[in-house]
Amino acid sequence: MNLSIRSLVESRVFGVCAYLGEKMGIAGRSVRLYFIYASFLTFGSPVVIYLAAAFWLNLRAYLRRRVLSVWDT
Repeated sequence: MNLSIRSLVESRVFGVCAYLGEKMGIAGRSVRLYFIYASFLTFGSPVVIYLAAAFWLNLRAYLRRRVLSVWDT
């Protein structure tokens, strides 16, 4: 049960930490933990960076799904 809740949260929440962890070659859980620590130490300012990254990732996913061909007008 705990594993399914974790996978649901990781897939449904923006996935920024998992994406960064995959790109850097470390566990997404570690990135998430460091993000939480940085948020507490800097009074929440990384939240703005997180939301910008989430917007960028969602925009990229949208544009990849919406590839137009020559026949679409």
